[in-house]
Amino acid sequence: MPKLTVDGIEVEVPAGATVLQACEAVGKEVPRFCYHERLSIAGNCRMCLVEVKPGPPKPQASCALPAADGQEVRTDSAMVKKAREGVMEFLLINHPLDCPICDQGGECDLQDQSIAYGRGATRYTENKRAVTEKYMGPIIKTVMTRCIHCTRCVRFAEEVAGTDEIGALYRGENMQITSYLEAAVKSELSGNVIDLCPVGALTSKPYAFEARPWELTKTNGICVMDAVGTNIRIDARGPAVLRVLPRVNDDVNEEWASDKTRYAPLGLAKRRLDKPYVRRGGKLEAATWAEAFAAIKTGLSDLSGNQIGAVAGELLDVESMVALKDLMKSLGSDRFECRTDGAALPGGGTAGYRFNTGIAGIEDADVVLLVGADPRWDAPLVNTRLRKAVVKKGAKVFNVGPEIDLTYPVTQLGDGASVLGKLPKAAADALKSATKPAIIVGAAALTRGDAPAILAALGKIAKTAKIGAEGFNVLHTAASRVGGLDIGFTHEGGIGEVLGGGLKALIVHGADEIDTDLDGVFKVYIGHHGDAGARGADVILPAASFAEKDGTYVNMEGRVQRSYRAVFAPGDAREDWAILRALSEVLGSKLPYDSFAALRTRIAAEWPQLSVEGVAAAEGEIDFGSGGEFDAAPIGRSIRDFYLTNAIARASEVMQDCSATLIRGETVLEAAE
Repeated sequence: MPKLTVDGIEVEVPAGATVLQACEAVGKEVPRFCYHERLSIAGNCRMCLVEVKPGPPKPQASCALPAADGQEVRTDSAMVKKAREGVMEFLLINHPLDCPICDQGGECDLQDQSIAYGRGATRYTENKRAVTEKYMGPIIKTVMTRCIHCTRCVRFAEEVAGTDEIGALYRGENMQITSYLEAAVKSELSGNVIDLCPVGALTSKPYAFEARPWELTKTNGICVMDAVGTNIRIDARGPAVLRVLPRVNDDVNEEWASDKTRYAPLGLAKRRLDKPYVRRGGKLEAATWAEAFAAIKTGLSDLSGNQIGAVAGELLDVESMVALKDLMKSLGSDRFECRTDGAALPGGGTAGYRFNTGIAGIEDADVVLLVGADPRWDAPLVNTRLRKAVVKKGAKVFNVGPEIDLTYPVTQLGDGASVLGKLPKAAADALKSATKPAIIVGAAALTRGDAPAILAALGKIAKTAKIGAEGFNVLHTAASRVGGLDIGFTHEGGIGEVLGGGLKALIVHGADEIDTDLDGVFKVYIGHHGDAGARGADVILPAASFAEKDGTYVNMEGRVQRSYRAVFAPGDAREDWAILRALSEVLGSKLPYDSFAALRTRIAAEWPQLSVEGVAAAEGEIDFGSGGEFDAAPIGRSIRDFYLTNAIARASEVMQDCSATLIRGETVLEAAE
């Protein structure tokens, strides 16, 4: 480990560290534009210049200079100060004076560093160059005259997203950053280049001219668009969520977020349920809470026990599901289910339904078998981890299911489940010889009729290759799924029996992805959007969305995380637990908690692991079952349209545009066209 001094302070850094990292280790700020901790080193902005001895008598780029024993680094010498001023002067030669109307204003690295390290005036009076705007799709707004050619966006597209859709044209002063053939960027992670851009060249098209950063209230939250549990910051002004940004969490999402995480929440202001409704004469009519509760009491009268069912949707927090489970138990029913897709999961405890290798841990896998999983759409930030394993560590990935572009090399074994009965020799040998093998099974395999046969075959593969529970992973797509399984919000016969014979009444709690067109069944819908679940309901109770309440979410690896209220629910909408608590009193089965804190205390008493943030150890041995016959039909995809997977996303105009442009290939014209 090399030892060096930075401004007279001795520091020891790991082998391979750069001088810039050594400067940061002693708390010395070094300005930069092109350097980013999660991208390769480009060394092309030259802003991070420092003076290094021994060495040539000139400033050197610290981001590309390896730290070595005996180096004496100066970050504050006259030479360094003059060199940085010169670099900043060059960067500003062509940069337009757009700060008053630039969306990057207040969050701009160029603004901050020009004040801290630049000269007070420029010596250049020549005309500034202008660059035509580029089209990059519904999400990225371009003003390429502002571009300083740091190439962060290019490196992100190539190295993290793996799509190679953004690059540079020409050379020198004629250089321009653009997408391939100026087409829409099709990566589901494209919005991250907006955060990476250190100037206002790439900004958010939906957020353009909406607000300044100092106007916004910033609240920590958890994304519910998939089961990754992406850590996010919800920026709101007044009652409206204006944007969603990722927070850094190296164990979950690093500092990235999918486009759906960023822009689906813009649908929170559309198609909202803001008052109760009761169906009268075949037509839904606005009602008061008292009238809605009275209608429910009438609808449930003379019904007992398992004549009443409940289904929990994919976006719910743990507290809401516990309150619904408690209500169902008080009504004498155990007919409730959270597996709305009908997935058949292995038995044997929490290890049977978790992503046991861990989201960060999958980077260390050397052989991965995908079965009915499409990580790029099911969980984009798991796909980036798999890409790291393949590109940086040489991992091999084998796929059973439809051929899909996962942004890294994949060996296709077949699209039918029968392949699992006897794996091709190359795959079987690779799994046996692997030091950290992993199996990832997705919803497309678990929701098939032959899911028991698939699980049994995977059990035999795991036994032959000596893959323990830590190598078996279920790739969930629903944010509420693992939390629901943890609290036992399940019925032995699955969703089929819950919606089957003998059902007289059904509480649909935020479940918009199932068919609830059931004749002769009294239906109550609790949710926040007028989507599929609300259309056939007899009574609608308006609830708060994930951004409008505190809540606990458990991601696919079993990580317990807390989300906080960013805005208040519109109109008469209320938090789910409060709705269920009030309803229970009307039904004569009053729940034993009168506050959210009391509900959390009740949860901690029965499931203590859910009261502590972090990953609780998986329990039990996985029971893969005894099997059955394979279905001859090929395995399909669990997600047909990445951008329109839930009620919030379907209400977002941005997600609708992305679906039309990037999935269906339609041309979406803008106003000027």
